[in-house]
Amino acid sequence: MHVITLLTAPARPALDPAALEALRNAWGGGAVLWLAPGVAAEFPVETLPGNFHDIWAEFQALGVDLVAQPAEGRRKRMLIADMDSTMIGQECIDELADEAGVGPHVAEITARAMNGELDFAGALRERVALLAGLPAEVVDKVLSTRITHTPGGRELVATMKANGAHCVLVSGGFTSFAARVAADLGFDEYRANTLLIEDGKLTGKVAEPILGRAAKVSALTGISARLGIAPDQVMAVGDGANDLGMLGIAGAGVALHAKPAVAAQCDIRINHGDLTALLHIQGYARDDFAA
Repeated sequence: MHVITLLTAPARPALDPAALEALRNAWGGGAVLWLAPGVAAEFPVETLPGNFHDIWAEFQALGVDLVAQPAEGRRKRMLIADMDSTMIGQECIDELADEAGVGPHVAEITARAMNGELDFAGALRERVALLAGLPAEVVDKVLSTRITHTPGGRELVATMKANGAHCVLVSGGFTSFAARVAADLGFDEYRANTLLIEDGKLTGKVAEPILGRAAKVSALTGISARLGIAPDQVMAVGDGANDLGMLGIAGAGVALHAKPAVAAQCDIRINHGDLTALLHIQGYARDDFAA
């Protein structure tokens, strides 16, 4: 048994009941359950339809995400989430680079690294080197004036924790940002890279070893083992190439507004919804969300 979930952006509800019913009827599905009016609904099917990917593409054009999952085990006991462009709307290193006057150059490198075109560790070292001499207090300025939380993030973490899940923030970015974001959104723990500082200024170096793709996988496997749960009980979410490892081994790996090369390798792609989509695909209705 599979569950088909249809989702749109909560700010722009676009889920047409007639289109939903037509799809359910065409696929011989069971009763429709609305999770949020105009935003999210689901129905069960005995087997995954052979034309799923074709229909997925048609619904994308309508601003609707379509997700198919096995019905059993949908609710996860652990969330492991990327930070930059996932739990927050920015790439922290790009914001620091803008303060240092090298924003466009660094942003171009970031985009290529996140799309898997460059080695992550090498690209990080190259970008951090361009920040040498930047006053350390600029980090707090960027946090206060440039960083915004992705819609739905607080509800995602709060609701999963209220239902017994452990929530982990893992970032190829920096501890100076991850600590604040993790605390603000209620994560149980975080892991990230450390910017080195001397005499109140960034040295242009990052502590080794660099937390990249392999380290995110190790975080998922290590923390889930510590908690006594299997990887298939974990939901992972990210947008960049360095997230692919953890997205691939998690029971539910979600590519959220991901880079093209990343989305192409993931079965669960959220291109229109916000982070509350991760609750809906677990079967949570809007009324189930924790405050």
